[in-house]
Amino acid sequence: MAINFQEEKRIFTIQTTHSTYQMMADKHGFLLHLYYGKRVEGELDYLLTHYDRGFSGNPYDAGEDRTYSMDTLPQEYPSLGNGDYRNAALVICNHDGSRSCDLRYKSHRIEKGKYGLKGLPAVYAGEEAQTLEIVLEDSVTKVQVVLLYGVLPEEDIITRSVKIINQGEHKIVVEKAASACLDFVNGNYDLLSFYGRHAMERNLQRTSIGHGTQVLGSRRGTSSHQYNPAVIVAEKDTTEDAGSCYGMVFVYSGNFQFEAEQDQFNQTRALMGLQREYFSYPLEQKEELIVPETILAYSGEGLGHLSHLYHRCIREHVCRGAYKNQIRPILVNSWEASYFDFTGETICKLARDAAELGMDMVVMDDGWFGKRDDDNSGLGDWYVNERKLGCTLGEMIEKINAAGVKFGIWIEPEMVSEDSDLYRAHPDWAIKIPGRKPNRSRNQLVLDFSREEVREHIFEQICKILEQGNIEYVKWDMNRSLSDIYSATTDCGKVMYDYVLGLYDFLEKLNQRYPQILIEGCSGGGGRFDAGMMYYTPQIWCSDNTDAMDRIRIQYGTSFFYPASTVGSHVSAVPNHQTGRKTALFTRGTVAMAGTFGYELDLGKLSREEKEEIKLQIQEYKKNAELIQKGTYYRLSNPYQEEQAAWMFVSENQEQALISVVMQEIHGNMPVTYVKLKGLKPDAVYENVESKEKRFGSAWMNAGIPIPVEMEEYRAYRIELQECRRENI
Repeated sequence: MAINFQEEKRIFTIQTTHSTYQMMADKHGFLLHLYYGKRVEGELDYLLTHYDRGFSGNPYDAGEDRTYSMDTLPQEYPSLGNGDYRNAALVICNHDGSRSCDLRYKSHRIEKGKYGLKGLPAVYAGEEAQTLEIVLEDSVTKVQVVLLYGVLPEEDIITRSVKIINQGEHKIVVEKAASACLDFVNGNYDLLSFYGRHAMERNLQRTSIGHGTQVLGSRRGTSSHQYNPAVIVAEKDTTEDAGSCYGMVFVYSGNFQFEAEQDQFNQTRALMGLQREYFSYPLEQKEELIVPETILAYSGEGLGHLSHLYHRCIREHVCRGAYKNQIRPILVNSWEASYFDFTGETICKLARDAAELGMDMVVMDDGWFGKRDDDNSGLGDWYVNERKLGCTLGEMIEKINAAGVKFGIWIEPEMVSEDSDLYRAHPDWAIKIPGRKPNRSRNQLVLDFSREEVREHIFEQICKILEQGNIEYVKWDMNRSLSDIYSATTDCGKVMYDYVLGLYDFLEKLNQRYPQILIEGCSGGGGRFDAGMMYYTPQIWCSDNTDAMDRIRIQYGTSFFYPASTVGSHVSAVPNHQTGRKTALFTRGTVAMAGTFGYELDLGKLSREEKEEIKLQIQEYKKNAELIQKGTYYRLSNPYQEEQAAWMFVSENQEQALISVVMQEIHGNMPVTYVKLKGLKPDAVYENVESKEKRFGSAWMNAGIPIPVEMEEYRAYRIELQECRRENI
C-alpha cells in the first residue's frame, strides 16, 4: 500500500518508489509534518523536538507544558490564530470579525484511485493511485478543512488539495488559502523560481532562502508572464545531476502566491496557493471552497531527474484528449506572415505553399471576424467577415483542404472591444468598476467569465463558427491582464477565482463538444503557461518571442517542469520581428524542434534554397517527432552561464538520441567546446548517423563530443545517435 496509517501514534506514511512523506495527528489533535524526502522506513516522530521558547506561546490544551508550541513545531496545514506566527496556509475571518481557526484532527479515509476536483483541473490516474483524505475541524466555528493527498507511487508524485467547508451556523470569509505546505525542520535551501515579462518568460533565478519571507506570484488574473506557478526548493549543493530538491507546481491558471521563509530556529516553510490580494471568499452555511491542486515531487538525483518526474506526470496524467499522445500537426500561422492584412485568397495561397513544403496545417490568426482590421475593435463579435475573406468560411476551408492541408483558426473569447456590437449591447458584461473609467490594455476589456450568461453567449457564437467547416485546430488567446475588479452579479472577493472556474467550464464544454479539435492555449504567448491550462489545451504557445536565441533561454526555463509536447515553438522570418536579430534557418529550425514545431512567416517570400531547406527540416522533424514528444529530455548546458546551449532527447528504450547544440557566442581563436551527453546505456555502442562515428555510451557521456570551431554567428548542430551492435566498433 502506498498509504499506511499507524493507529496507535496516528502516523500517516505515504510511500512512493523513491520518496517518503510522513505526518502525525498528535495527542492534542494537531496534524504535524514529520518528513518528506528520500525513501526511508519506520516512524519519524523522533524528529520532533520540544523546548521552552520565549514568546512562542502554548495552546491551552498543553497545560503547564511550555515546551509545546505551534510557533515551533512543523505543521501540515498551518492556520492563523492558533499561536503560530509564521506564514499561514489558511486565514479565515469569522462572523464576529475574529481571525482564528484552530484545526484539529477529526477523521480520515484511504481510497483506491485519485481524487478529482469539481470544476478544477487535477492530476488523474487509475487504480494504481491512492487518495488520502484527512478531515480537520475547528471545534468552535465548525469550519472543516479536508486535506486531500493523491499518490501516484510509480511516478514519485504526490498531489495536494484542500476543501474548506463551512459546517457552522454563521457566514465566514476565507481570506487566504494554500493547497500545500512543506515544513523542513533543518537544512539550508535555495529557491529556484522562473520570472519574466511578455516576450521573455520563465528566466531561471536561484536565490537563498533566508530569514524573512520571499513572496512571488500573480495578481493579474492569469498565472502571468512575470512569474510561473512552479518552483523548486533545493539543497544548496544541488546540481543538474546530483542533490535533493523538491518541486511545487500549482495546477491553476489565475492568481497564485508562493511564500518561502526561514524562521527564528532556522526551519524552512514553503507555501503554494491562491493569491491573497483580490481574494475574500465568503462561505455561507454548508458552502465549500476548493483550493486548486499542487503537484509535489522529490528528487534525490538533482534537477534533471525532478524535471523528468514532472514531464511524465504532465504528459500522462494532466494532458487529456485525442491529441494527448498523437504527434501534433506541423503548421504555419498567418500572424507574422500578414498580421491583419489578409484575404481568403492569401490564406488559401499560404495553404498551397504549406502543402508544397510538406506542412500539415494552415492557421488563420486574428482579423477574420467582425470589424477587425486592427486591434482596436471587433472583439466579442464572433461572426465571419465574409467581405474580407471574399467567401464564406466553409468555402475557404474546402479550398484549403483540397490543397492537402488542415485548417485552424484563432479566437480570443474572454475579451471585448468597446467598439463592438457586443459591448454596445451589454456594457455591464465587461469587468469594470461603475463610476470609474476602466484601464485599457491593447485597447480591450475583459468579459466577466464569472457570469454564466456571459459565457453561454460567447460559447454559442464560437460554436457557430466551429461548425461552418472542417476546423481541426483552435488557438485560444488572451491578450491582457485583469484589472478594475468588479462584477455586476458576483461578490468582488470571488470574481478572480470564479473567473478562472468560468474559463475552465468554457474549455471543458468546448473539449466535450469538439473532442477531435486540437486547442492550443495562448496568452500573449506564455502568460498562461501552466499545468491548469494543459488539462484543457495539450500545447501552449510558449512565447510571442520567436527569436531563436531568446527562445533558447525561454525554453530552457520552461523545461524544468513542462514537457516538449506542450511547448508551441515555430520558425519565424529574419530579421526577427521582436528583436531584429538574424539567425540561420538551420539554427531557427534546431531551436523550434524542441517543441511542437511549426512556422510563423510568409512562405511566398522564401527563396528556392530556403524552401528546400524547410522541406528537409519538416522531413527530419517528422522522423524524430515521436522521440521529441515522448522521449526523455536532458539539459546539457546552462545557457545563462555557458557559451553554448545544448539539450538532447533520448528514447524510452535508450536506443536513439537527438542532440542539439547552438553556439551563443563567437570570438577570435575560439577554444573547443565539449558537450557531455546523458541518458545513454554506458555499455552500448552508438553510431553518429551522419558521420558514422561509433563510440560507447560511456564515452559519449563522460568524455563528450567536441563541437567544431567554425566562423558563423549562432551556429547550430544536430546530431543523431543510434544504438548499433557492439561488434561494429
